[in-house]
Formats: sequence, structure tokens, C-alpha cells
Amino acid sequence: MLSPALQEVEVGANPVQVEVGEFDEAIEVVEDAAENPCLNHRCKKGKVCEVDDTNTPMCVCQDPSSCPAAEGEFEHICGNDNKTYDSSCHFFATKCALEGTKKGHKLHLDYIGSCKLIEPCLDNELTEFPLRMRDWLKNVLVTLYARDEDNNLLTEKQKLRVKKIYENEKRLEAGDHSLDLLARDFQKNYNMYIFPVHWQFGQLDQHPADGYLTHSELAPLRAPLIPMEHCTTRFFEECDADKDKYIALEEWAACFGIKEQDVDKDLVI
Repeated sequence: MLSPALQEVEVGANPVQVEVGEFDEAIEVVEDAAENPCLNHRCKKGKVCEVDDTNTPMCVCQDPSSCPAAEGEFEHICGNDNKTYDSSCHFFATKCALEGTKKGHKLHLDYIGSCKLIEPCLDNELTEFPLRMRDWLKNVLVTLYARDEDNNLLTEKQKLRVKKIYENEKRLEAGDHSLDLLARDFQKNYNMYIFPVHWQFGQLDQHPADGYLTHSELAPLRAPLIPMEHCTTRFFEECDADKDKYIALEEWAACFGIKEQDVDKDLVI
């Protein structure tokens, strides 16, 4: 299983990750007075709506100083420039101000929390990472299935898939298992891990849902993980086997040990 700190993360529709809208660069609705044209005008993260002389709404970069003060260190964000930002608001406002520059193009959210030394990921540690992640994904889906009394955590198609895992007597229960046991279980009960790996891909592939994961789409999963799992960055970098800056479903599945013949786009529900 994942590190103890990660186990404390509340299980939700998107496991091991925060709400997608918090860290992607998707659109957000800007609230204002009912008469203001900005009410229904949408701007990217880091921008706010203003009206020009003709009362036409337009998106402009937000001044970082206008962002609400952080309530605590839990709101801090570490950018890939190794700089700690007070909050996601401060980060995206800063990124917006750098639009059109080389620095702005390269600036991305790295992880949640203040910047700190992340130990290098050794080769043997890299092979251990997917063992814990596969087990975590399977357990999250089983937990969602058990809790889904109101049918709002999983779709009917997803529940049909997870039901087979949930009711399987051979399923390894959640627990503090050794890496050897996790590896043996993957070999013995391989079929139980196929759908959870596909499911997580589908959870991330949403902006747009095109069969490829971008850096921004990975952020909701990467950002909370990096401070607790130091191999996160290297793992996802190596998932991009052809180094085109996109992770295709086939590359994603291969990273988690899913055989090529078992990769099925229809499982990305």
C-alpha cells in the first residue's frame, strides 16, 4: 500500500488526488453583480474578468497581490522553478503574467506543499512504485463500490466491473503488505488489476478526453503524491516511452504492468 500519510487522504471519486479544477488550467466561472457581463464569462486559472469601455467582458491576468492570503502551509504550492507559492491562486496568477515568454511556457505546478529536497529515485525504488499504486487503485475502487449507496461515485458500467473484484474471494484485502506479497498477488490475481489501471486513466483524461495524458491532466494525481512518493516524477517521465510529452493509454498500461493484449479503450469508462 502507499505511504501512511497517503492513506489518510479521504477516498473520493478521484483517488490520491485533489479536485481536478484546483490545479488544471481549465475554465472557471467568475462571479460578480447580476448586471455585470462578467457573471457568465469564463476565464482560465490565473485570469479574471474585466469589462472594457464598451462593457465587453475580457479576461486579464490576475494580480498575485489580489489573491486571498493563504490560511496555512497546506495551501502552499511548489512550482517546477523550485519556488514556493502561497497558494494555487498566486501560482497561476504568476504564470499568467509570464504568458508568451519562455519562462512562462516552462512553468508548471510541481507538487502540493512548500518546496523541499526530493530524494533521487533509485532504480530498485522505481520498480516498487507501481506495486503500491496498483494495489491502492484497486482498493479505492472497492471502497467506492462499497460506499456507493446513492449511485453518485461510480457509473453503472463501472460498478459492474468493480463488483467482480469486490466479490472475488481471492482479492487481497487492504493492509500494510510487503512488496513481495504485492508482487505475488499481481501475478496470481492479475485480472483484478486491469480495470483499476484503465479507470484511473479515464479519471485523468478529461481536458480533453482524447486518449492522451498531458502534464496538466496528470497534475491532480502527481501534485499530492510527490512529497510522499519521491519516485512519482521519474515514474511518469518514464511512462512517456516515446518522449512526446503525452502518455497514451498503451504507455500508461505498460507502466503498471498490464499486458499489451489487455489494453482496451472500452474499459476507460
